[in-house]
Amino acid sequence: MKTLYLMRHAKAAWEEPGVSDVDRPLLPKGHKKTKLIVDYLLKRETSVDIIISSPAARAYETAKIVAEGLNYPVNKIKTDRKIYDGYNDRILDIIYGTSNEINSLMIFGHNPTITHLANLFLHPGIESMATSCIVCLSFDTDKWESIPSIDAVQEFIVFPKMLK
Repeated sequence: MKTLYLMRHAKAAWEEPGVSDVDRPLLPKGHKKTKLIVDYLLKRETSVDIIISSPAARAYETAKIVAEGLNYPVNKIKTDRKIYDGYNDRILDIIYGTSNEINSLMIFGHNPTITHLANLFLHPGIESMATSCIVCLSFDTDKWESIPSIDAVQEFIVFPKMLK
């Protein structure tokens, strides 16, 4: 069984003078809403084998909040520019190329790409993943490269508004 978590970064600051897109930080409410998601994941006794994040500050900071909450070593969070670049096929390469020894993978990315990626596996799809939204999918297989030919099971889709 393979489990894939797709999470959109938390609410970030927009249009800060002199700050590039890749360096935009999270807002305090982004931290707060992500902690609601962490609480939900803890109630489900969630654990992950590997976390991969976009290198953008807002995605990496979101990944750190979740990692710390799940007792995943922050120094083991991997970053991959392919997630930031905004192409589904590049992120799919990451997923399909994951070692089969890994059973659960969590990816932190950006809209609209992360929603499009989730919709490749969700039927029906979702309109848009809000900030700090997480989608959990499971696949009845032992090989990541096999998931395109296997129907995903939607375990949950959760966003902070649901948890207030």
